[in-house]
Amino acid sequence: MHIEFYNVKKKSKVKVPEEEVTAHKLEKVTKNGLSRVRYILKAVDSDGTKLNKFCNKEIFDSFS
Repeated sequence: MHIEFYNVKKKSKVKVPEEEVTAHKLEKVTKNGLSRVRYILKAVDSDGTKLNKFCNKEIFDSFS
């Protein structure tokens, strides 16, 4: 199965195999002192462009 990312250099959508996609979690504390968590899928395109895609927790858990 493939995951679809948007490549800014090519200005088009590209499909990357699931095996090449990694999941990352970004935790940030806001000015109010609240904690915010963002879930990100990362990959690298064939031309070397780094690709990022924000996702929800359910998709993130399936990659972890």
